[in-house]
Amino acid sequence: MEVVRIYLQLSKARLSTLVVITTLAGFLAATPRGLDTDWPLLGWTLLGTAIAAASAAMWNQFLERRTDASMERTAGRPLPAGRVSVLHVFVAATLLSFASWAILLAWSTVGAAMLALGTIVLYAAVYTPMKRLSTLNTIVGAVTGATPPLIGWVAARHDDFGGGGWTLAALLFVWQLPHFFALSWMYRDDYARGGLKMLPVFDPDGRVTALVCLSTSLLLVPTSLMATLEGVAGIWYALVATILGLWLSWAALRFARCRDDASARRLFLASLVYLPPVLAALVLDRGPATVAAEFRGSGIAIRDGWPSVAPSVAPSVTPPVMPSATPPGVDALPAPPGGP
Repeated sequence: MEVVRIYLQLSKARLSTLVVITTLAGFLAATPRGLDTDWPLLGWTLLGTAIAAASAAMWNQFLERRTDASMERTAGRPLPAGRVSVLHVFVAATLLSFASWAILLAWSTVGAAMLALGTIVLYAAVYTPMKRLSTLNTIVGAVTGATPPLIGWVAARHDDFGGGGWTLAALLFVWQLPHFFALSWMYRDDYARGGLKMLPVFDPDGRVTALVCLSTSLLLVPTSLMATLEGVAGIWYALVATILGLWLSWAALRFARCRDDASARRLFLASLVYLPPVLAALVLDRGPATVAAEFRGSGIAIRDGWPSVAPSVAPSVTPPVMPSATPPGVDALPAPPGGP
């Protein structure tokens, strides 16, 4: 069982589970209601994406093993704790990278395979070393976290990189910013010990961090509504996303006022609560999802961009057919000369 625990830690099991969930949401959102879900394609896509997420996590820990050893939060991970060898992790990460790419290429789609491979490279070769160079590393990390729903969408649509997939990616991108900045505020001292350039490390009073959390939480509301405007999800999804987005913004506002660990933790937990119901509403209330489609059939029409009551139309009445004036069996009189 120790081997299982080691691999669960190396793969960052909870983070990889979130990757699988968002990939699933992207795939189902791309499958129109009324059509049968391609379950084999979905299964292979989730498997390949899960392996890709595990591989990226292993590369991250392989490259940051010395940094992890200097931080309290990560010192107990398998590599800094000496529970597994560096060579073992290197080989496992390499094999999993190729396995995820091969599975997606063979049984999913080329687009999904390329996105997964690109995410591994971006996470390991750009985001991980950038954490020691610039506070902008969080933006790069958010890009990698935004690709799973796009992978699911592209797989379901057979490599159609439509607007809906990018809309879901934008939702995940923005969501990660208040989520991670709240987390990095709580562990700012640990990040400083590890030499990682996170925004809260250079923001002692937390004003900038709090402002970023509040602005990105507010930005999440219109970003989430893009799914309705793009026709990916409906009005009920928009209602759920708006309410939860405003609730998350309220938690961010409390953090901006207090700027302490307790309010940061509440914001972090609020971000965790936000995502599952929003994704569930998106899948259950998926398209057709324009505003006009929601009002159509309810007696409400869209005129000049606004709903209005459609005018009632009087039923057409067919005039009765008058009986012929000519008695039965009698031929009609011929028309007089010069007549029509």
